[in-house]
Amino acid sequence: MKLKKPSLFSSSLLCAVPCVLLSQAPRRVRVSSSVFVNAKPVTLRNRAVNLRVYYSMAPADQNRSRHHDESSSKPNKKKKSSHNLEKNLFVNLNFCSKSKDLSAALALYDAAITSGDVRLGQQHFQSLLYLCSASISDPSLQTLAIDRGFQIFNRMVSSGITPNESSVTAVARLAAAKGDGDYAFKLVKDFVVVGGVSVPRLRTYGPALLCFCDKLEAEKAYEVEEHMDASGIALEEAEISALLKVSVATGRENKVYRYLHKLRECVGCLSEETSKIIEEWFCRETASEVIESGIGSDVELLRAAALKNGGGWHGLGWIGKGKWIVKKGNVSQAGECLSCGEHLACVDTNEVETEKFVDSLVALAMERKAKINSCEPMADFSEFQEWLKKHGDYEAILDGANIGLYQQNFADGGFSLTQLEAVVKELYNKSGNKKWPLILLHKKRVNALLENPIHGNLVEEWINNNVLYTTPPGSNDDWYWLYATAKLKCLLVTNDEMRDHIFELLSSSFFQKWKERHQVRYTFVKGCLKLEMPPPFSVVIQESEKGSWHVPITCQNNEESLRNWICITRQSL
Repeated sequence: MKLKKPSLFSSSLLCAVPCVLLSQAPRRVRVSSSVFVNAKPVTLRNRAVNLRVYYSMAPADQNRSRHHDESSSKPNKKKKSSHNLEKNLFVNLNFCSKSKDLSAALALYDAAITSGDVRLGQQHFQSLLYLCSASISDPSLQTLAIDRGFQIFNRMVSSGITPNESSVTAVARLAAAKGDGDYAFKLVKDFVVVGGVSVPRLRTYGPALLCFCDKLEAEKAYEVEEHMDASGIALEEAEISALLKVSVATGRENKVYRYLHKLRECVGCLSEETSKIIEEWFCRETASEVIESGIGSDVELLRAAALKNGGGWHGLGWIGKGKWIVKKGNVSQAGECLSCGEHLACVDTNEVETEKFVDSLVALAMERKAKINSCEPMADFSEFQEWLKKHGDYEAILDGANIGLYQQNFADGGFSLTQLEAVVKELYNKSGNKKWPLILLHKKRVNALLENPIHGNLVEEWINNNVLYTTPPGSNDDWYWLYATAKLKCLLVTNDEMRDHIFELLSSSFFQKWKERHQVRYTFVKGCLKLEMPPPFSVVIQESEKGSWHVPITCQNNEESLRNWICITRQSL
């Protein structure tokens, strides 16, 4: 049945219509096995009662109603009665939603339309549409839910009520269940064009995208993805997996390559379902016949691309020739694939992302400095930038305050220079080039240490050897050690969880990836230092310079020793 496509959105109604709620003098609506008296549902004993809806009034009720009619000239009472009707209907529809009773909800709706006493608002329609969309998974209710859902939506639009994101999502699901991805996508596009308070979400686009993928309408699915990207909607595994599947089924090798990297970037570990789609592709004859990108022999170009992208992938296209060999196996704690012997990389952020990160830190530090009123002249952040250019040959940056104050919350506790010194020496000994790390510490703290006869000499030695940089009054140490680590692409020693407001201004997905690669945590157990270095490899899809692929699969409790990886190599490798 072709769906009737009304004019969905009125440009004069950009905001959600407030819910006007319902009811009047004690009337009863009996639906299926429940009787609703005002807003309170009363369950009938006989569950086999046929679905009937009727309004009934006891004689006493009729007398009260007659009295009410005689005084209907009073507008406030009439308005209050209408308000109660609408409120009661909304409460009862919500009860039906919670109990997933579609039939009862539709009966309430039909009774309200028949009576003509209730003005239906957006929340009434929204509740009904939600229940219809939630019922499509039940084969016995699917047809009813779709047919009545569109009837309700058409009435909503014809009543001049602008659908919000929740309503559009519900109807898009109904359209997708009917196999009409075009209508589901049109709903979203119209919604975006009109704009307003509500904005589309991933769930708004999902029905159209998944419908097109299920029907192997690849080009339409790609169009939805482009529209999502333009709206700033990030894909998740279910959507990327669906796009990958339709690309595999239709033999779009370039798209397969693209969505493999999408999964690497957005997901990390994959579900069993997604991993099977990847296996299916590499086992196909089509995958073996894919012509390599033409740079397979240029090892230096591949290596440079991998370095620029942060390692673990080059992004230049398929490499190698011949049939793919697909195996499942494990990876050692050191990152060696036990199937092919290749070492996996610890994937870092790429150069473009890192540069944006550094620039945002500089802008933030400058902005905060400008807002600070201090009696003491404050050094500009640019001074530190210039200093770092001259002396910036460091492999590690130390959050001095975090290390010195670690576990010092006891009676005689203070700043422990001994702890800081232990970290400095350990990192120097671990450095293959015997390089000292850089400590960042606030001026007030440094001055106190210099005045201490026990610690003064060591602190002066650090300053003279460029092991310690003093941050100025009014500044935030975080700006300095974070900037230095990002700029030099080195390690950062701190237990700081980095959840303050300064970190909230940064991209969360990027920041988590960056922390995983660069943060070194530490502990002191009975005075003995233990450094927790970044993992030796990243648990994400990896593409090697030789053209092989390694795909991590989600495992219980994320226990790495139990995690399965798909190892994919060429016969010619």
